[in-house]
Amino acid sequence: MDMTLTISMLYAGLLTLLYVALSVNVIRLRWRDRVGIGTGDSQDLKVAVRIHSNFAEYVPLSLILLILMELQGASAMLLHALGAALFVARVCHALGLTMSVGPSWARTVGVLGTFGVLLLQAGFVIGVFIGGSL
Repeated sequence: MDMTLTISMLYAGLLTLLYVALSVNVIRLRWRDRVGIGTGDSQDLKVAVRIHSNFAEYVPLSLILLILMELQGASAMLLHALGAALFVARVCHALGLTMSVGPSWARTVGVLGTFGVLLLQAGFVIGVFIGGSL
């Protein structure tokens, strides 16, 4: 078993870059709208804070599951598929909410993609627990 976790590290790095970009956007809007705490009356800042917070709510759990899967010997193809799908889903979610606070195709792809990745990861780790290594 490879203990270097190279695939998980790749997606942790890519998702960290995305998280930093989302953070910088929040900071930029705080400066622009002169809001130190909270969101004030700025709709743009409210949206940016939700995009950033939503990322922080879902991505860490998915990365933990990706690491557990890699430690259990999941195939490189599966790990890359899930990592890439999560990255694309998070980009879509951010773009979708930026375009419209209502429903949008990108936001839908982001939500369904994130939930799909989490459900597949949960199924994998539960399957390992129940039936041994997959």
